[in-house]
Amino acid sequence: MTETSIPRAEQSLDEEETAPLAVDGDDTEADDTEADDDTGTAAGTRAKKAVGEGDLFRQSEIAADYVEGLLDILDYDGDIDELVAAGRPMVEVVGERLQNLVGQRGATLEALQELTRLAVFRQTGTPSRLLLDVGGYRANRRKELAAVAKNAVEKVKEYGEPVRLEAMSAFERKCVHDVVNAMSGVASESEGVEPNRRIVVRPAD
Repeated sequence: MTETSIPRAEQSLDEEETAPLAVDGDDTEADDTEADDDTGTAAGTRAKKAVGEGDLFRQSEIAADYVEGLLDILDYDGDIDELVAAGRPMVEVVGERLQNLVGQRGATLEALQELTRLAVFRQTGTPSRLLLDVGGYRANRRKELAAVAKNAVEKVKEYGEPVRLEAMSAFERKCVHDVVNAMSGVASESEGVEPNRRIVVRPAD
């Protein structure tokens, strides 16, 4: 089996892994999956989705207020945008000198995201799949991980052997799974437990 390293992101990503097979049975990435929503009728579906959109935007507003408070306490300047994208609430912080809020490999950002999700939960009573981004880190990381995934796929197709990637966060694993699952002839699965959970890319059965 080939071991492949991931290029480090420039200090500049959360939510939610769709691995077809979790080797250790762990559901750590459950918040990265989209939940199916069946209501029985088209009208019911539209109505439920409309309410859901409002709830999601409310979550993003709560999260934005919480993040704004954190920035004030930490004396950081940044523009905060709240939105709903891909069926989940999002908060984006844009500005300069925000790198300390990202941390090495996005570790600080992940911790801030969990704190923000907790703040949303405390106000709504509903677990949130909120995605927090700072300084465009997650968008940049997606591009890097797409290249990593494609490189792993090329090696699997060339040598016919599984390729094990280094340990990643749930957000990073989802990015890789999305790329691999869109390609034919290969499959990806997660193995191990946090913080050493990683992806294995292998030939499809």
